[in-house]
Amino acid sequence: MMRRDLTTTADAGLLQAVAAPPPGAAASSDLCTVSEVPLNGPPADYALRVAPIALEITRGRFISTIGYNDASPGPVLRLREGRPFTVDVINDSDGPELVHWHGMLLPPNVDGAEEEGTIPVPPHARRRYRLVIRPSGTRWYHSHAVSMGELHRGMYTGQYGFVIVDAGNDPGNYDQELFLALREWDLFYTDRLVERDDEQMSAPEPERPARLDTRPNGLEPISRLLSINDRALHAGEPIRVRAGRRVLMHLLNAGVLANRTIALPGHEFHVLALDGNPVPRPSPAKVLTLGPGERIDAFVEMNHPGVWILGAIDEASRTAGLGVVIEYEHQRGQPVWIPPPANALWDYTAFGNPPTGRAPDCTIDLLFEKIPSGAGHLNAWTVNGKPYPHEREFLLQRGRRHRLVFRNRTADSHPLHLHRHSFELVDANGTATSGIMKDTVIVPRYGRVSIDLQADQPGDTLLHCQIPHRMDFGFKALFRYT
Repeated sequence: MMRRDLTTTADAGLLQAVAAPPPGAAASSDLCTVSEVPLNGPPADYALRVAPIALEITRGRFISTIGYNDASPGPVLRLREGRPFTVDVINDSDGPELVHWHGMLLPPNVDGAEEEGTIPVPPHARRRYRLVIRPSGTRWYHSHAVSMGELHRGMYTGQYGFVIVDAGNDPGNYDQELFLALREWDLFYTDRLVERDDEQMSAPEPERPARLDTRPNGLEPISRLLSINDRALHAGEPIRVRAGRRVLMHLLNAGVLANRTIALPGHEFHVLALDGNPVPRPSPAKVLTLGPGERIDAFVEMNHPGVWILGAIDEASRTAGLGVVIEYEHQRGQPVWIPPPANALWDYTAFGNPPTGRAPDCTIDLLFEKIPSGAGHLNAWTVNGKPYPHEREFLLQRGRRHRLVFRNRTADSHPLHLHRHSFELVDANGTATSGIMKDTVIVPRYGRVSIDLQADQPGDTLLHCQIPHRMDFGFKALFRYT
């Protein structure tokens, strides 16, 4: 079975071929550069224009936000691993902007985080970036401008898009390809406890304190309008499929609030990759859970004709729009939702190998805590008892294998993202595993997760919670190389 029916959101006029690099080219500081855009020079391979847009998320309800190339999601960028390309970032918004290349191994000056030294693009200015991308797989790009509680800036806007980095060996064993991004819109603050659709109260809680913090929670953002891509459930055209076909889904949680769990009644997801990296043991799953920033590549065998809802297992999130209709050819009628079995739980370790027992060269413990209303009306967050910055507190020794132990002393699950590196998951809340490579991982409430990091990307490296109202108020740390 070969790839035949490709479905993307890419602007074909932007997707141009780029020249092959010299043999052995890699993403390094001498190959990745940033410069002013030459007035009379050759055009870039790609252009990303940052500008205000209006999206009709539901019929007759428009959301004002900021997007890329007059859309959200922005264009799907298809790149060849190891080949240089240029991209112009044109900032037609009223604030400074940064484009972060999430999940890619890049030098800090072009990675897209101000904490690492990337310089923002000023309002009504443009910059040209020359990048060499690796590793292959499903990556993404998004704004990394600091919002500090402003719900209409940075990661809260519609600035995001998929990146497919091709290693040149994709067998194309699917018939249809979909890019599906989960997203919240029209955020506002509340002092109510924000319920999450992913909490598994029966999960182990090895970091649960003996005495819980009973202070009133600070304000947190919430949303009552969700979507997959730019349309809420029932507001756009269905995804049309044919019986007997294999559909490859690239799924991304591009949201800013919560982990999301989704299902497709009558079907299974066959998980191939997490965060763009092939899993050691491809396996079926009835549900998929994605924290903000996480990606899952999975194919679905279309063998159950009907009209179905692919959406959040949580009824409130699905009612708020987190879903899309899957319609088989020659099938009509009301879309059907059937809850997955109660024992259908998401587990990273189902896709890993048995633990190797390999010991790291050194271990770094990181303890995460919340200070209710510690930032005025908002919550503050600490790493090892301190908010950001941590002056040379976290040091990596080049070439050595470091074990980072994430200890979550809060009642919130945290999707942690490490810039500029891939890491190996070695323990998920007491279950040891090996071979699963990621760049973002969920640390469950009162849970503990351990990862192994090979320090092979010199330069300042940001670790943070991918939920911006936590990141901007202390939940981040900068790792430096000795």
